[in-house]
Amino acid sequence: MRLFVAGVIFTCLLRWTKIFGETHPVTPKLNRELWWRCGLVLAVYVIIFNWAMKLIPAAHVTLYLASSPVWALVCEERPRRNWRSLLRYGAAALALSGVVVLMWPVLRGNMSDKVSTNLPGEVLGFLCAPIWTVYGLQCRRFVSEFSGAEISAESFWRSGVILMPVAGIELLLLKHPLPMNTKYALIQSYCVLGGSIGSFALWNGALKHWKTSKVYLFNNLIPLSTMIWAHFCLGEGVTQTFWWAMLLIVSGVLLGQADWQRIFGTRWLPED
Repeated sequence: MRLFVAGVIFTCLLRWTKIFGETHPVTPKLNRELWWRCGLVLAVYVIIFNWAMKLIPAAHVTLYLASSPVWALVCEERPRRNWRSLLRYGAAALALSGVVVLMWPVLRGNMSDKVSTNLPGEVLGFLCAPIWTVYGLQCRRFVSEFSGAEISAESFWRSGVILMPVAGIELLLLKHPLPMNTKYALIQSYCVLGGSIGSFALWNGALKHWKTSKVYLFNNLIPLSTMIWAHFCLGEGVTQTFWWAMLLIVSGVLLGQADWQRIFGTRWLPED
């Protein structure tokens, strides 16, 4: 419902106001591509993300997401025999080692009682990063046709429609009661207005000016802030390997994103 409502609000704002600029027509071809490339991919991501959030600490899920810039770098350029490619794939190796470090206590079965986590949850958390990367790459296909707000609006309501029957089946099979009170209404409102409309408008707007991998660089701010908020608001613990994993993943992102030729010069890091 969060995605569907956010998509409807976005669409109304785009149609009847000029807050996000001019709108563009959606041709039948673009309509089909938006369903499969953006709506479906985002729906799959939402399912995997929320499933992981139920199984492992929020800080772990967001730390896995922080590796997205590295996977985007790998997708944007095939391996080549030069220093730039070596740095990029070295960055991917660092990020992957951070993922292994984060999973290591679970793989060994040596987990603290203070932290609730498990291998299926960690695997789902890891899958969030490549799926999120795919979604960003698909969004870039439409930057010449739509604004960032339009891409968000078109993605949101489509993914919401795709998720509705899945959520309906879940409610029927698991018989989960839907909490209806002021607290959850406020949380849902924030998720719609802040977590969906505000953040995605900025995120897709950035994709019009920067490569996917560079936009994803700011994901590195999410694990630390999430860990702090989850610790104080939800009482979630932090695993001993979290900080080492964060160091490796962030180092991998910085290694792949930094302009090392500008720092050291082409004498030390030639193009080929």
